[in-house]
Amino acid sequence: MSLSFTNSIAVHGRARALVPLCVGAGAYLFFLYVGDTLLQDSDSFWQIKIGQWILDHQAMPYTDFYSFTRPGEPWISTSWLSQVMFALSYAQWDWAGPVILTALAVALSAAIFVYLLDAHLEIPRSVLFAMLAVVLSLHHILARPHILALPVMIAWVGMLMAAADRRGTPSWYWLPLMSLWSNLHGGFVLGLALIGPTALVAIWGMESGKQVRLLLRWFLFGVAAMGAACVTPYGWRTLLGATNILNLGELLSVISEWMPANFASFTAFEGALFGLIAIGLFRGLTLSPPRILLILLLTWMGLTHVRSIEAFAFLVPLVLAKPLGEQSPRPELDATGGESWPARYVTALGALMIVGAAWTSTSIYLSHHRFSFTMEQTPVAAVDQLEQRKAQRIFNAYQFGGYLISRDIPVFVDGRAELYGEKFVMDFFKAVEVKKLDNLTRLLDEYKIDATLMVADAPAAQVLDHIKGWKRLYADKIAVVHVRDTTDGTTATPSK
Repeated sequence: MSLSFTNSIAVHGRARALVPLCVGAGAYLFFLYVGDTLLQDSDSFWQIKIGQWILDHQAMPYTDFYSFTRPGEPWISTSWLSQVMFALSYAQWDWAGPVILTALAVALSAAIFVYLLDAHLEIPRSVLFAMLAVVLSLHHILARPHILALPVMIAWVGMLMAAADRRGTPSWYWLPLMSLWSNLHGGFVLGLALIGPTALVAIWGMESGKQVRLLLRWFLFGVAAMGAACVTPYGWRTLLGATNILNLGELLSVISEWMPANFASFTAFEGALFGLIAIGLFRGLTLSPPRILLILLLTWMGLTHVRSIEAFAFLVPLVLAKPLGEQSPRPELDATGGESWPARYVTALGALMIVGAAWTSTSIYLSHHRFSFTMEQTPVAAVDQLEQRKAQRIFNAYQFGGYLISRDIPVFVDGRAELYGEKFVMDFFKAVEVKKLDNLTRLLDEYKIDATLMVADAPAAQVLDHIKGWKRLYADKIAVVHVRDTTDGTTATPSK
């Protein structure tokens, strides 16, 4: 009886060790299968293009060289490492490369997430939280740098919470994780910002003398983390570049991913908020004020900007894991302490089989499926017409900027809003929406535009049909092209 129970514990322990890998493999195969949905944001075009430029020139960009409205203006890439990774994968496997890279990042995020939760929660609940987090993040899982940084974010915050839960300080051995994050994506500032609130979780309820000493150690770790964040090709300028996007004011309310959450219709995020409230009421959770502060901070971020919902989805469960685990403690399983080397060999073999199965599935799927970018973001025929006409100063739709950059055509505007600034982009959006006709005509004349490339249903595209001196050259379901009309006696504005 005793031997049977011991063997059961060992088998269960080995199975638990493989659960994060199984969850990761499942997430990878799912996003590989729906890989075309990862290619829906035109920013992916210019991200890859910048990565290619870095590889070709063996240098880092410090100024803009893709637009004709901001040429030579200071601009740094806070996602340079992700861009290089995307460029390398694209060069090797075309669009399958970024899809695989993105799917791997999501898989690694899910695996790390389950592994961290497993320290406090039972396997079913850990897996359920992982599934819910992925569902909540679906709208923002795209082939872009923030997804490559997602597993680093989860690992960093998991490390902070683990230190706070044991009333200690994070090991400085984890600082390279912050350096990696700051080279992958500008979102690393969140990791720095969470150090303070997490330190309060660690010191809450301790004696005042111990609080001061522990808080000092957390402060020193925070300073070291800020220094680690500057270990990039740009040094301290990385901090400034990462925060520039937050200074765009009104503009953040019109860029889709920076808009606040909309509850006009029921969403998964709304369901998650109700679920969070229900868990607190049903379980009767009693949380320390600093832990409540962390949850409120992450909730506020998700409410303020929809792009922050994945931070809410993956990080709130890490904050709640220990209190939830204390309410229903699971039996401690010593999965490794008494295992012999054959048992560890079986575990390692199982891991290799999972990885091998995922890779084999990838090869089989890629042999008969070709990934392609969403057509609504790629006005191929319209741009062909512009190239034939040799248009040089194109007033382009915001979402077409990335595609134009990929074809080496200077843009009026693109997804790098921090480069153009709040006033410029807001003027542009008002012109496209024709809030005032003067806005549109002023920009066309001020920047000596010789052609426009608008979304098919954009108000500006319809208005240009009736503005003297302009004529419609091409239109399809994706885009409309207008050019200066010289047949009515008017003189086309010369291009520079």
